[in-house]
This record gives sequence, structure tokens and C-alpha cells, in this order.
Amino acid sequence: MLDLRPNCECCDADLPPNTPDAMICTFECTFCRDCAEGALNGTCPNCGGDLQPRPIRPDAMLAKYPASTTRTARSGNCPPPATVSAAS
Repeated sequence: MLDLRPNCECCDADLPPNTPDAMICTFECTFCRDCAEGALNGTCPNCGGDLQPRPIRPDAMLAKYPASTTRTARSGNCPPPATVSAAS
């Protein structure tokens, strides 16, 4: 069962269990959509896997199986956004 981690590992933004803005990899590393699509370019910095939208647990199941309250943060936070150089 997914942990439904409460925050982005890069910027520490809150990610409630019902947000459509949480992205995860196969190991449940969790990032906000802004970090996932921006600085991380859709790739988990921990395992190299792709980041996909985290499923939303229905309210009835969330009551029975609550989301995690343990916050996780990467040391060093997110890598800087990749710069795109224009061809001259």
C-alpha cells in the first residue's frame, strides 16, 4: 500500500493525500508537480525512474488507511533546473 507521503522531497511543499499535484516513482519517492516537471525533468533523482501522478486514495479508504505523516527531504534539495542552450 502506498505511504502517501506528506511533502515534496525537494522543496518540502505540503502534499495532502487528495492533491493531484503529487508525483511518485516506483519506490514512492514523492515530489510536487512543479519540482517533478521543472528541476527534475520527470526523473527521480534518487533512483533514476520516471515520475508519475500519485493515485488519490478514496476518502473512505483514507479513513481506514491514513496517509503517512513522516516528512522526507533530500539532502541538498532539488538539482538546479537544466539550462537549455540555443544552437547558434
